[in-house]
Amino acid sequence: MTAEFAGKVVLVTGAASGIGRATALAFGARGASVMIADVDEQGARDTASAIGDDARAGVVETDVSDERAVARMVGETVARFGRLDGACNIAGISVEPKPFVEHTRAEWQRVIDVDLTGVFLCMQFELRQMLVQGNGGVIANVSSGAGVVPAPGQPHYTAAKHGVLGLTKQAAQEYARDGIRVNAVLPGQTETEPMRAYLDAQPDGGERLLRRMPMGRMARPDEIADSIVWLCSDASSYVSGVSLLVDGAQIAR
Repeated sequence: MTAEFAGKVVLVTGAASGIGRATALAFGARGASVMIADVDEQGARDTASAIGDDARAGVVETDVSDERAVARMVGETVARFGRLDGACNIAGISVEPKPFVEHTRAEWQRVIDVDLTGVFLCMQFELRQMLVQGNGGVIANVSSGAGVVPAPGQPHYTAAKHGVLGLTKQAAQEYARDGIRVNAVLPGQTETEPMRAYLDAQPDGGERLLRRMPMGRMARPDEIADSIVWLCSDASSYVSGVSLLVDGAQIAR
C-alpha cells in the first residue's frame, strides 16, 4: 500500500465491522491517522488493533443518533490528532423487511434516527471543524442502492437512504467554495456478516439472489472501501456532489 494519506486524519463511523471496518483499514494502510467510531466499542477496538499502529488509530464509542455523542466524537478526534481532514459517515441499521403497513412508528423512528439524522448530525460537526481549520476537507457518506430504488419491505430504510443523497448534494454545493467536497457511495449487496447470515438462512443458501446479480456475486467490503478512499483522495479533486453506485451494474441507471 502507498502512504498517500500520510499526515491526514480521517474519521470513520460504523467502523467496528463490515464496510466501515474495511474503510478504516484501507485508510490506515495508506498512512492516515484514523479515528474509529462505533456504538460497538469492542468491535471498534478490534479494528484499531488490526490497523497495527497505536499512534495512528483512535477509538471513540459513538451513537450517531445522539447529538452530544457526535460532538464528543469530533472533539476527541481533534484532541487526539489535531485536526480533521476526512470523514466517512457509514454507520447505519436496518430492520426485518415486511409490508409497508405493518411497520411500527418506533421502527420507522429508529431507522431514521440512525441512518438519516445520524448522517445529518455527523456532517454538521464535521463541517464545522473543517470550516474552523479553513483549508478544506472531504466527506463521504454511505447511502445504498436503496437511495435510488426501493428496498423491498423497508420504507424507512429507503426514505433514509434517499435522504442521505439530498444531504450530500446540499452540503456539496453550499461548501464548495470553502474547499470541502462531499460525495456519497451507494453500495449494492455486500458480503458483510449480517448479509451472509441472511443468505445462509435461505432455503437455497442465497443462490437465487446471487443469480440475479450481473457479476454473479456480492461485493466484498474492501471493494466498497476502495471507492470511498478514492472519493477522499486527490485523484477525485474535482468530484463533489456525486452519488456513486458501487453495485456491479445491478441498478445500472
